[in-house]
Amino acid sequence: MARIVMKFGGTSVGDVERIKNVAQRVKKAVQEGNEVAVVVSAMSGSTNQLVEWCRQVAPLHDPKEYDTVVSTGEQVTIGLLAIALQDIGVPARSWTGWQVPVHTDGTHGKARIEQIDTQEMQGRMATGEVAVVAGFQGLGPDNRISTLGRGGSDTSAVALAAALGADRCDIYTDVEGVYTTDPRIVAKARKLDKITYEEMLELASVGAKVLQTRSVEVAMKHHVRVQVLSSFVDAPGTLVCDEEEIVEQELVSGIAYSRDEAKVTLVRVPDRPGIAAAIFGPLAEAAINVDMIVQNVSEDGKSTDLTFTVGKADLDRARKVLEDAKSHLSYERLACDSNVVKVSVIGVGMRSHAGIAQKMFQTLATEGINIQIITTSEIKISVLIEEKYAELALRALHTAYGLDG
Repeated sequence: MARIVMKFGGTSVGDVERIKNVAQRVKKAVQEGNEVAVVVSAMSGSTNQLVEWCRQVAPLHDPKEYDTVVSTGEQVTIGLLAIALQDIGVPARSWTGWQVPVHTDGTHGKARIEQIDTQEMQGRMATGEVAVVAGFQGLGPDNRISTLGRGGSDTSAVALAAALGADRCDIYTDVEGVYTTDPRIVAKARKLDKITYEEMLELASVGAKVLQTRSVEVAMKHHVRVQVLSSFVDAPGTLVCDEEEIVEQELVSGIAYSRDEAKVTLVRVPDRPGIAAAIFGPLAEAAINVDMIVQNVSEDGKSTDLTFTVGKADLDRARKVLEDAKSHLSYERLACDSNVVKVSVIGVGMRSHAGIAQKMFQTLATEGINIQIITTSEIKISVLIEEKYAELALRALHTAYGLDG
């Protein structure tokens, strides 16, 4: 007997018929002798509607009451799925985040899970009862409902699997697994059988939408084996696991891209100690995340051009912060460009093989694509290029690294 957590996203429970299909999948897992907990999202589109209602009532609303409203989407889904399971002879009971309870910090709207008390749930599961758990929500230290932020149901599922000591966490979505790149752009993209936590974390952080970044962080920390598979096709998915489980490791596992980038350049900033802190400090205080950074020192050594990227949604706020600080930053000119895209090559094989970066640069040069910024980590190389070259770059790099199926 294995203990598994099954997670179904909004499209998988998008209507009553799909909820009934999910119930059949859960029944099959139970009949195979497994102890099962199911984590579900709200029905597709319902969270957006709840968020919009909050915005219409008051654009600057109380985040605690916002959480009370948006958490109701999952409450509907767990009740319906529990009813569907009972209707086909599977004992089941629904659990909201506060009933488990899933204890979180007090950052309403984007809370972080601190602890999950599964004692009562494990007792019920041992008797054959399926636990149907609301994703995306928990209980804050103020005894109020909290939510984990968009995509938080993935994190709920992985954290619950860790707390339960589950053998595996199966995340069902509208894709069949993790691909070498976006199959909608590169027809020759292929599904990976296995991928390491580190590679999946890098892919998620640079634009791949398959898993939410925080869920991969939790899986890696607690060594939860995660399988990504389709709720619409009965086929094996992609296993996210420790590097030791993968016998033949690919040199490069995937190529990701993010259109959610905007470039900011401060021209002729005084080149003096503390200038970087003076620039990035106010941005941090405004909760604006900075990603790629490059600095060029002029020939006279007195000034520098500083270029960095922020999320497109933060560009206007970043511009205002920097314009307000111009008097003490003393830069000559501020230039912004949102027509850029970040392309990243990821693979743990980079640790032990030279020439990965050179191949990327040469491939882009051959296609006439100019690189604006470069950043690297141990298993990732990211470049910023003009947005119009995104698809060309993806296809060329996918072929260059031998990833075509």
